[in-house]
Amino acid sequence: MPGDYRNIYKIPRKAAGYTQEAAAERLGISVESIRAYETGQRIPPNEVVEGMSILYNDLRLPFKHIRDLNGLYRSVVPAVEDKSIIEATTKLVNRIFSFADSHADRRLLRIAEDNVIDTSERVEFDAIMEDLGEIVEAALELRCAGGS
Repeated sequence: MPGDYRNIYKIPRKAAGYTQEAAAERLGISVESIRAYETGQRIPPNEVVEGMSILYNDLRLPFKHIRDLNGLYRSVVPAVEDKSIIEATTKLVNRIFSFADSHADRRLLRIAEDNVIDTSERVEFDAIMEDLGEIVEAALELRCAGGS
């Protein structure tokens, strides 16, 4: 496992001001388990990661944990970058306005109205899906920024 992966558990713990001992006690696990998770010797179960996320007040942690473990999830859900609330809000609103200003919603309706995406529509449809993906990514970043 790469060093960054191992630190996805350590960085939020330290940022929240917890020692390994204090975090372990509050999570109801051993200090050895915390150490093993942070050094990549073991992968924490989802329930422990959920507890860490709540304790450390870091909503990005579950996203990073699942993305690192699951290739299918990684292919469907965009990465969640660390952003401040203002950065995430600005990115989301700018993406929404850009989508609306380009009338992509109307173009998508025209493409989808016959329930078939033919070859002449594929490039435009894929571009619209890319724009929507950027909106989803920005929305997830805002959701996570609000929790930290």
